[in-house]
Amino acid sequence: MSEPQEIIPIGKNDLVGIVAWLFAEGYRLVQIGCTTLESTYELNYSFDKNYRFRNLRITVAPEEEVPSISAVYSNAFLYENEIHDLFGIVIRNINIDYRGTLYRTAIKTPFSTDNVKLPQPPKRKPDAVPQPEDNVKKQKES
Repeated sequence: MSEPQEIIPIGKNDLVGIVAWLFAEGYRLVQIGCTTLESTYELNYSFDKNYRFRNLRITVAPEEEVPSISAVYSNAFLYENEIHDLFGIVIRNINIDYRGTLYRTAIKTPFSTDNVKLPQPPKRKPDAVPQPEDNVKKQKES
């Protein structure tokens, strides 16, 4: 049995207010994850209460700053320093700010949009077995 995941897209300016509400409702911070997209970043904040997850999702451009939630969840400082060091995202007002020294890496911000080259989908050989999506395309063209 799997649990449906609730993903709530929000604006970065709403982040701290919503996180404070989750804290007041008894949610615990599970994780903060970051993903490099083509020209932006996606940050996912996961919370849990009674084994039910709520995920807040914000998308930010490389030059944007994100407010810290460490005033609400003090343990968030580790996630936020990690995101700063590995992705280069500026997070304002972290309660314990390592200022880019949490990790030692050979490349500064190795997962930033400048350093991550997103792979192209693999090209199929002409003699490859047709895939189901190929049949759908052919039906639409007919």
